[in-house]
Amino acid sequence: MVRPTPKAKVRKARLLISKVDPWSVLKMSFLLSVALGIMTVVAAVTLWTVMDVSGIFNRVNELLGQILGTEGGGGSFRVEELVTIAQVAAFATIIAVVNVVLLTVLSMLAAVLYNLSASLVGGVGVTLTDD
Repeated sequence: MVRPTPKAKVRKARLLISKVDPWSVLKMSFLLSVALGIMTVVAAVTLWTVMDVSGIFNRVNELLGQILGTEGGGGSFRVEELVTIAQVAAFATIIAVVNVVLLTVLSMLAAVLYNLSASLVGGVGVTLTDD
């Protein structure tokens, strides 16, 4: 007769995270914030392109023409001339660079503060199991 294999006991390990390496936090936060910055620029340009292709700018121009009127020889007002794709991309890039710097510095500061507080209270407890 074949006996079924006995189930292994679940092993548990209780660990404390008592220190976080600030240099590794700096590298990871920099890479992740650069990825977020690239996504910000791509999303802004994509949103502007979708709005242009779908005709939202034309509808806004018509609405502003009805509200402002075309009296006084001022001509028609065009939103696309005010907000070009180059301006949108440049503004999104500036925001992305500022976010990269801020997120990297704040992550590094959080790692240093965690190390200081973990030295006082012992750190965060983590239980690892082997399922």
